[in-house]
Amino acid sequence: MAGYLIDANLPYRFSLWASPEHLHAFDLGDDWSDSRLWEYAKANDLILVTKDADFSERVLVSTPPPRVIHVRLGNHTLRELHLALTAVWPEVRRMIRDFKLVQIFEDRLEGIG
Repeated sequence: MAGYLIDANLPYRFSLWASPEHLHAFDLGDDWSDSRLWEYAKANDLILVTKDADFSERVLVSTPPPRVIHVRLGNHTLRELHLALTAVWPEVRRMIRDFKLVQIFEDRLEGIG
C-alpha cells in the first residue's frame, strides 16, 4: 500500500504518523499549493490525509492516485484529535484500499468511489 502525505492543516508532530511511510507537507516546504501537493501525491502514489474539502471534491472527479482521507472532525485539542483518529485509523487504512475517498466523521466513517 502507498504511503501517506499529511496536509499542512493537520499536526506535524503526531505519533499516529511518526513513521517513514508518512510524509508531512511541511517536510516539502511551506510554499506548496494544494495543486502542487496533489501532483506530488499523484506522482509518488501517496494517500493525501487532510481537513481540506477541496481535496475531497477533486478526488471525486479524478481517478486515483491519489486517494484522499478527509478528516471531518471539527475543532479538537491535539489530544482529542489523537484519540479520535487512533480509534478509527486501522479501519480507515483498510477502507482506503477499496475507496478513493474515506471521510472521518465524529460518529462514522464513509467510503466513496
